[in-house]
Amino acid sequence: MTEIRVPTLGESVTEATVATWFKKPGENVSTDEMICELETDKVTVEVPAPISGVLSEIIANEGETVAVNALLAVLTAKSNNLTSKTQQKSDNDNQENGLKTDKSHKDLSVEVAPSAKKAIIEAGIAQDEITGSGRNGRIMKEDVKNAILSREQKQSLEKVAQVSIPVGSKSTSQNINTREERIKMSRLRQTIAKRLKDSQNTAAMLTTYNEVDMTAVIDLRQEYKELFQQKHGVRLGFLSFFTKACCQALKEIPEVNAEIDEDEIVYKNYVNMGIATGTPTGLVVPVIRNVDELSFSEIEKQIAEKGLRARDGNLSMADMQDGTFTISNGGVYGSLMSSPILNPPQSGILGMHKIQDRPIAINGEIVIRPMMYLALSYDHRIVDGKGAVTFLVRVKEALEDPRRLLMDL
Repeated sequence: MTEIRVPTLGESVTEATVATWFKKPGENVSTDEMICELETDKVTVEVPAPISGVLSEIIANEGETVAVNALLAVLTAKSNNLTSKTQQKSDNDNQENGLKTDKSHKDLSVEVAPSAKKAIIEAGIAQDEITGSGRNGRIMKEDVKNAILSREQKQSLEKVAQVSIPVGSKSTSQNINTREERIKMSRLRQTIAKRLKDSQNTAAMLTTYNEVDMTAVIDLRQEYKELFQQKHGVRLGFLSFFTKACCQALKEIPEVNAEIDEDEIVYKNYVNMGIATGTPTGLVVPVIRNVDELSFSEIEKQIAEKGLRARDGNLSMADMQDGTFTISNGGVYGSLMSSPILNPPQSGILGMHKIQDRPIAINGEIVIRPMMYLALSYDHRIVDGKGAVTFLVRVKEALEDPRRLLMDL
């Protein structure tokens, strides 16, 4: 027999929640086949089968909290003299399961996340009723929950339309209850809530604002984006410009890249840039290490690669650790202005926003320019107002004249 235990989950992560079992006791499994999914504070970890065999026993059931190296299940290796009759029965069972799945899911060309497959079967919902939010329309577990909620709301509304309910009657209260749903917060959502509130309670957080004329960056990107993609195999976006501008500003104002450790200030002579990324399950912040030493193409490649892994739920804990500064782009959702919250123990976070044509005065004339509001939230315990304002001005200057990035000005 082979024991399946909770793998190492990353630095400072000591426990996880059993989210989904993909196999039941008695079912056959193959080597490296995913049999279980664990949910930690930040990432989802899939546990593969170390050998081919039969899942003899499940020790930790779904919803249970397990520590690192805790026993999850027991596997029994396949016997070499396994009869063809037993193998044929297993094959027939798999075919029957496949036929059942085919009936309930009309369109199997859309990729479905492992955690979503079980939810679809349990809910008895057709796959074509679900709109995938993942890459290339991939269906995530959260999409299944949204589809179920949408169906229940539709059914509830149909009942309301068919039955007339007097005002103030007992039925009104019952109807309201049927339109409410309580869902236990995921570990990721609980961690996000806790860290954001801890950040507000710990840091002396303040936000300063400025605006930047994006004309020069837009023109430069428009002129070279095709050549850039042909040579480097990746699109030239706006984030690489902002990343470069921030790295340059952090050299001049190092306290924005520092952190407080008890009664000491720790200055970082490198930049590990966190890029806040929205996913179907919540916000994660993958980190690009030593970004101050990378070229535009290297930055764009890492942003694309980590963004894809974030949306697919494939980030490891190591991918989200040791950040020294963060960029958050609310503009992709249409935000015009906001005050980002610090990602502790960091002392600064830059908020990007929507690019919008606005009238501004240049040399005494009113002209229309593509403008973006910038917001820098910082920890006033370590960063003075002068340093914060200077940092944001330096970012603005670099973006309005990208040649300064090449000349290190």
